[in-house]
Amino acid sequence: MQASSRFLQFVRLSLLGVWFITVPAFANEPEQFEPEAAEISESESIATQSIELNPTPDSALAQIPSVSQLLEDGAIALPLNQPPSPVLAQATSVSQLSDVQPTDWTYQALQALIENYGCIAGYPNGTFRGQQAITRFEFAAGLNACLDRINERLPYIDMTREDVAALERFITEPVIPIRGRIDALEARSTELEANQFSTTTRLVGETVFGVADLFGGETGEDNTMIFGSRIRLRFETSFTGDDQLVARLQWGNFNPFDLTATNQGNGTTREPRLSFDTDTNGNVEIDILQYRWAIDDSITAYLIANGADAEFDFTDTISPFDSSGTGAISRFGRRNPAVYRTPGNAGLGLNLELTDAIRLDLAYIAADADMPDAGTGLFNGEYSAFAQLTLRPIDRLRLGLTYVNAYYQGAMASPPPGDSGTGSALASLDLGLPILTNAYGAQINFEVSDRLEIGGWAGYTFARVINTGDAEIFNFAAHLGFPDLGGRGNLGGLIVGMQPRLQTASFNLAALLGADSDADTGLHLEAFYRLQLTDNVAITPGIVWLTAPNHDEANDDLVLGTIRTTFSF
Repeated sequence: MQASSRFLQFVRLSLLGVWFITVPAFANEPEQFEPEAAEISESESIATQSIELNPTPDSALAQIPSVSQLLEDGAIALPLNQPPSPVLAQATSVSQLSDVQPTDWTYQALQALIENYGCIAGYPNGTFRGQQAITRFEFAAGLNACLDRINERLPYIDMTREDVAALERFITEPVIPIRGRIDALEARSTELEANQFSTTTRLVGETVFGVADLFGGETGEDNTMIFGSRIRLRFETSFTGDDQLVARLQWGNFNPFDLTATNQGNGTTREPRLSFDTDTNGNVEIDILQYRWAIDDSITAYLIANGADAEFDFTDTISPFDSSGTGAISRFGRRNPAVYRTPGNAGLGLNLELTDAIRLDLAYIAADADMPDAGTGLFNGEYSAFAQLTLRPIDRLRLGLTYVNAYYQGAMASPPPGDSGTGSALASLDLGLPILTNAYGAQINFEVSDRLEIGGWAGYTFARVINTGDAEIFNFAAHLGFPDLGGRGNLGGLIVGMQPRLQTASFNLAALLGADSDADTGLHLEAFYRLQLTDNVAITPGIVWLTAPNHDEANDDLVLGTIRTTFSF
């Protein structure tokens, strides 16, 4: 009886182990146990009914005190009194099972259960199918049958040490490799937790080919059809997964057009500048160098060593056409020049997520932060102090309210003449005198649908030429965007606006400029269509029509035509 008690103890302890080995392991790999169609006939299949179970993680399994609880919870979807399938037959000897060999590790265990206790059934075709998955119902029925047979024979069973040893091997041997696999997984998970991220660098490249020409009465003799190119390689490196180091290299040989136009006989302008024109004088330069990291879930910091004014990565310009390679074809059409064309090269930026719909962006950038000379450096030279409140009251609507305080040592578009290339000659205040400005911008973009966007901006600048006088400069634009026009990835764009115009100038300043305002108001009309040929190649033809170039109707209208080809990789 002592041996019998030990046997029952092993049986009870084996329940969890057998269930762990038999059901979960096999159920996760059903493809390993698909019987051959020729091997099992329809008459040999086990009759089953539809069972719907809610899978539960192993850690969530709990002891059920009564089968009635399963019925109440809906976990059992078929009657429990359904008789077992009649196709299974009780085996009287392990030799009757053709797929069980004496060399199998389960041979002795099956031999004991069949020949000593008579509680193992085989299929009529003489197989055991030990690798076939079973359901929890089938497992419960089989286990109950074995326990019934053992209880019937318990008073007469003479347990031997060999029987106990066979059961021990049956329980423990398959658990050993599983335990080893679990230990290995624990070691790997510990290593992953200690090293959650590996340093990675991603390369983003863009090459632009462009051909362009000016047409009109004031194009000048030096403005002929040109063909140029620009290449940019952007390296994005992350050390923790929540940060990014960006270094962008560029080379370009695309020179901007110079427009010599009348305006009370004063100056030149680069109003017809293209979005992608870049001239590096044959050198490869570091165009952008900055590091961004998350301080917490709501604060992101930017440390900018170079190129703060190049792309304004630290804020949202609220423009669907901001990209110089795939957006608008003109420099003016990309974004509001009053607040996004200010001096600065290196500095610090912050993004503050106040709510899911409100973000505050702050930045201080200096133009000559790396120079120790008088009138330069981080705080003694040209700078821009930037603040923008970005609002997203609904998913498809973005609003930007922007303020920039800036200091220029020369013209507002320094170095002159009109390097920003977005306004008239008078609006650049190119007098070689220091200028302090307060600029205000309002930007909006509304995605009416997946195929239509509407938006625009207005920019106002109050400029004080130190010890000379004050001026006011204004610009605006409205745009329509047509994403996926004619195909996935395509983009159509229409822009109507007024490039920066000198509205008023005080008496002393006007005396130096030769006028207290621009003579007239010219419009900027732009249309382009980006045709996405492949995921990596796009062609964008476009035109820009300037009425009254340099805001002077004495100048004939000017038309700029271009075809831009962009390769992205």
